Amino acid sequence: MAEIIIVRNQEEAGELYARCVADLIKAKPDAVLGLATGSSPLAAYRALASIVRDESIDVSRVRGFALDEYIGLPLAHPESYHATIHRTVVGPLGLDPDKVHVPGDVLDGAPLSDGERVAAAGPAYDAAIEAAGGIDVQILGIGTDGHVGFNEPGSSLASGTRVKTLTEQTRIDNARFFDDDINQVPTHCITQGIGTIMKARHLVLLAFGAGKAEAVAETVEGGISAYCPASALQLHPHATIIVDGEAASKLRNKDYYRYAFAHKPAWQGI
Repeated sequence: MAEIIIVRNQEEAGELYARCVADLIKAKPDAVLGLATGSSPLAAYRALASIVRDESIDVSRVRGFALDEYIGLPLAHPESYHATIHRTVVGPLGLDPDKVHVPGDVLDGAPLSDGERVAAAGPAYDAAIEAAGGIDVQILGIGTDGHVGFNEPGSSLASGTRVKTLTEQTRIDNARFFDDDINQVPTHCITQGIGTIMKARHLVLLAFGAGKAEAVAETVEGGISAYCPASALQLHPHATIIVDGEAASKLRNKDYYRYAFAHKPAWQGI
């Protein structure tokens, strides 16, 4: 069972993540971070950047691996996840850009017609994560349909990094990054699979707003099913799900989750 933490706002959630990761880097200077894009992690990255500056933490040896990348966008495109990760994480934290990777690093806008190259990118990415020693802390968002990364409903819960077709809803949700024009949103991506994500030693999922309430309830208190890929987190030995009150609104046991966290020993962290 994952630990469920209900917070007041995104800033409080970001502080919890940031303290966890900052302490990890102090103890393990070559820590491997799993990175996500989207709006949910932004406050967490800002909080971590602030702690890194205030506590003069050396991050020169930190490695990073992003969850996913669009297929068909050049890495230099401002909405590629390569560019987004470098803009929101690498720059603010002062990470070494050569130590931070996305699944599309070797593709750089490759079309699907280059099938052999595209198909080989997934296994190569999983091998690179393994060679780095595995991911220490993986930050995650969640889609309104329960997807994590780009593992849409129906995705295998044992899947590795591979090519996926985005649902129309995900393309609609992401159109806000493309001038609200769904036609600019790619139809395919390469994403870490649920099986890859589950190999990380600590998973931290963030969700905010009433629009995520149904997905959070299915993830935490529903059955484990490919219908809600995030529900696989119930099987992880160290998963932390941090949500605000609106995202927690459909949880049946939310009073217990609040009680448990309020009485948690401070030394345990998250």
